[in-house]
Amino acid sequence: MDVIYFLIPLALILLICAVSAFMWAAKNGQFEDLDREAHRILFDEDLAQQRKNSNQKDNPGE
Repeated sequence: MDVIYFLIPLALILLICAVSAFMWAAKNGQFEDLDREAHRILFDEDLAQQRKNSNQKDNPGE
């Protein structure tokens, strides 16, 4: 029973920390544009391949 006196305040402190972290993230624009990053992941490989091809054209001896 004594442990419950420790766990309830601990749970409340963790809840306050989680809500504070969410509010900070929302206030600083972390959730504004979720689609751009998702699309960037999909097209990242194409850009890497283009860079590799352009480097091979610049240095044909390698």
